[in-house]
Order: sequence, then C-alpha cells, then structure tokens
Amino acid sequence: MLLTVLITGLAFATPREIAFSRLLPAAPALAAAMWPVLPTILLGAFCLLVMIGLSLVYTDLGTPYTAAAIVAVTLAAAYTSHLRIQREETLFQVRLVADAAQQVLLRPLPRRVQDVDIESLYLAAQEQARIGGDFYEVADTPYGVRLLIGDVRGKGLPAVGAASAVINCFRENAYDQPDLRGIIHRLETSMGRYSLAILDPDQPEHFATALIAEIPYGSGHAKILNCGHPPPLLMRSGEVCVLEPTVPSPPLNLATLLGDDYNVDTIAFTSGDQILLYTDGVTETRDRTGTFFPLPEWMRRLGPAAPRELLDRLHQDLLHYSGGRLDDDIAAVAVRCSRPVTQEGSE
Repeated sequence: MLLTVLITGLAFATPREIAFSRLLPAAPALAAAMWPVLPTILLGAFCLLVMIGLSLVYTDLGTPYTAAAIVAVTLAAAYTSHLRIQREETLFQVRLVADAAQQVLLRPLPRRVQDVDIESLYLAAQEQARIGGDFYEVADTPYGVRLLIGDVRGKGLPAVGAASAVINCFRENAYDQPDLRGIIHRLETSMGRYSLAILDPDQPEHFATALIAEIPYGSGHAKILNCGHPPPLLMRSGEVCVLEPTVPSPPLNLATLLGDDYNVDTIAFTSGDQILLYTDGVTETRDRTGTFFPLPEWMRRLGPAAPRELLDRLHQDLLHYSGGRLDDDIAAVAVRCSRPVTQEGSE
C-alpha cells in the first residue's frame, strides 16, 4: 500500500515524461509475497483504478499498456499467493509432526525429582530443525534419579532413529537394572540391533557417546558412567571441577572394537552442588577466529546460579559467541542438589 501511494504521488507530482505510473504493477507483485489472494487482487484493482485516474489527467501515458501489465501481474501474483499459502500450510503441518516427534523423543523433563532440581536445554543447529541426534532423559527410579545424555554420530533421520532407540531402551531399563553397567549393556545391544536393522550405505555403522549419572536419594554422592562423552562439570562452593573419567569407557556400539569394560566413578554430591551435562556441540562452538567456547572458564565466571538461569545464560552466550549461528546441535542438562544430606537413622 505504501508503494502504491508513493508511486501515485510521484506520478501526479512529476512531469509525465518520467512516467512513474509504469511502476504500478510492482505493488501487487510485492503483495503476493505477504498477502492472501483476495487482498492481492484488491490491491491490483486499486492500482488499475489509479492508472485510469491518471489517464484522465495525462492522456499520453500509454494507459492501455500499463493497465494490461497491471492485470497480468495481478493475476500472476494471485496465483503465486495461492501457491505460497498452500506451501506454508504444508510446512506448518510438517512442523506440527516434527514438534510431536520431539515431544516423544525429547519430552519435557521434570523440573524437580525428590531433592534434585533439573533443567534442560536443546538448540538445533538449523533454524528449521526440531529434532536431531542429541538426546537426554531423566528417570525417577528406586535406585535414585538416573540421567542420560548422549550424541549419535551423524545427522538427519538415521541419527534421530538411533537416538530414539537409545532413549526408549533407557526408559525401559533404568527402572529395572540395579547397576549402571547393566543399563549400558542394554543400550549397547539396542544400538547394535538398530545399526543392523537400518541399512544405510552412507553410514554403515551407528555409534553414540553417552553418559549415565545416578544420584541416590539423600546419599550425598553420585555415580557417573561416561562412554566417550564430554566430561560433565561440577560446581561446588563457586569452584568448577571437570569430571574426567578415571578409566575411559567405549562409546555405544563400539564395545566389540574397544572392549566392553565400563567404569563407574563415584563423586560427592551434596546440598548446593550442581552438575552440568552437555553434548559436544557446546564445547565445539566457535567464534569468528575459530576458537572453541571455553565452557569451564565461562562457568567459573558465571559463578553459582540456579539451573534455569545457568542454561538461559549458556543459551545467550553461545549464540553471542558464535555470531548467532550454531554449527552443531546442542543439548544440556543442569542438576542441583537442593536439600541437605540425611544422616543414617534420621528423617
């Protein structure tokens, strides 16, 4: 509308030799990119009336040619608007399906389980994406809070399928297996079966890094089994500690090559302590010079923060550090012990 008014005003205010009126067909063409069909046609009709009005003032503007151009462009613009709306509706339906799939694959985590506060963050590298190969899950089991975070090699639907196989296996076995090694063995088996069932010539084998943490209720400690995953960070009294595994464990579906010796580390986890679990997309985020995001130093500068505040700041700073564009999917889970450890024989 502003373009139409501008062209009309210039056509009346300038010498007729300039013939600004010949730009009127541009208005409905532009409207097709934003407006529905009927408003686009109405704008074309308005432009046609403007051209007829101009012809009453200036009789030598070539009105028939410009009017014919307005009609032709308006019809083409209306059809283009119709196709655009159809594609937008299709894209909207696809995104609804993707959102539903994400709710199944990465369902919202409980914000609190017993004495453990939990918050999560997921960022897709592509703006249009909804799901990817990064995954996380939390289970409230008889053995305590059990957390899973991991990253499947590759991208696209095969990575999503592999992540789904691992998550579903964890959801089933986290409640029954008394030991973290038992869960990992089940995840290893599930990943192997998926890799054999899905024949992908571009990616014949699937594997995933994974980390399982167990926080028994009121115990004052946590157990961590790290299968080739980036080490979590522990924040305690303002100090940050990188929880490197004492003995490396192989990623999922690589046990036949590297051996199936899984090591469980036990750390102190008391009131106020906070653990940040994350995928490699966080530490591999680069700035314009190619420098990786310094996660431990960043967390030290941030200092003590609630899990939600921690992840919100991480989200903002990662986007700022990368210039607003991420090269990989990012998943992170922050957990904090929020109640003093109970003593034996006391409530």
